[in-house]
Amino acid sequence: MRRQALLAFSGRFRPESFLAFMDARARLLDLVLRPRRSGPDRVEVIVDGEDALIGMFEMACSLGPIDCLVLDVAELAEASVPPPATREEEGA
Repeated sequence: MRRQALLAFSGRFRPESFLAFMDARARLLDLVLRPRRSGPDRVEVIVDGEDALIGMFEMACSLGPIDCLVLDVAELAEASVPPPATREEEGA
């Protein structure tokens, strides 16, 4: 089943490093990833894809890159996040 989830990771981050790590994992799992908020203590992303793959993404990201420490991850919302842009809307 395909769904969207808003995930919030808390811990100690180098945001650019963690977002690059997340992007690589999302691509491997064929998920659409949209960063929502990033800072040194919290990163929020909207993830769109198959339910089981979102769970795998969450687990992979909780291990994080070596220069980041994930202390907690929470799913904040599911149905209330806006749908991802289509290729036409992105200008592709």
